[in-house]
Amino acid sequence: MKKLMTYIGLAILMAFTLAPFLSTLSTSFSTNQDIISGANRFIPTHMTFANFEKAIMGQAALSGFVSSMINSLIVAAVTTFFCLLFGALGAYAFARLNFRFRDSFMLLVLITQMIPGIAILIPIYVIFRQMGLLDTKTSIILAQMAFNLPFIIWIMRSFFFSIPKDLEEAAFIDGLGRFGALFRIILPISTPGLFATGVFAFMNSWNDFLTPLVLTSSQIAKTMPVAINEFLGRFTVDYGLLAAAGFIGIIPPILIILFFQRYLIEGLTAGAVK
Repeated sequence: MKKLMTYIGLAILMAFTLAPFLSTLSTSFSTNQDIISGANRFIPTHMTFANFEKAIMGQAALSGFVSSMINSLIVAAVTTFFCLLFGALGAYAFARLNFRFRDSFMLLVLITQMIPGIAILIPIYVIFRQMGLLDTKTSIILAQMAFNLPFIIWIMRSFFFSIPKDLEEAAFIDGLGRFGALFRIILPISTPGLFATGVFAFMNSWNDFLTPLVLTSSQIAKTMPVAINEFLGRFTVDYGLLAAAGFIGIIPPILIILFFQRYLIEGLTAGAVK
């Protein structure tokens, strides 16, 4: 009986979790007439691929949807790379080096996560305007790095704490310096943690809407969430096109999670044990 109740609970949880995804998928294959009339269900009455054609080659493509997806991939990939690079270095310093006010600085890093992003976006906008970085992918990358780095440092610090110091001491005896031990011993062992935090950093960057909306004004650096938002017309809304664009937008994160699933689970488990 207990096992049956567990399966029932899991089934309800999966249905609750997958319902928005399935609804978006159904809407993307439905005609506007079916959507407006309320006739569409999880299985469309009149299935059509027209919405995907408009997103990739038609109306949406002309408005820059494809180029905005490329921008999102570039921004998310570069943000993730530099967040992992600087985050790992910062986390290692907090985990292994003894310096004055170490715990206070770590607390300060955590406090930055409590500040709403919208509260500092306007100062960031002013700074980037003075630096001439507005409407560039560089400005989005720098802003998203500022938002993601504290999280990376906090998570990776726990992974470094879980690695015995004896490994580093043995590396020092063999002639490796601090950086040699970090890049040749510690980081390879911390691969699951790097992948886990990297996936989260990529997802945060990929899904970020507010930062690109404030910092960009043209198609040069516009990202996918901003492009999808612009499909909302003043008097009409093409729900099928919105759903199709949204469905295309979630494919890259799903592929990344499936590809790195083993490392992600190992990383989350290691963090939970710690």
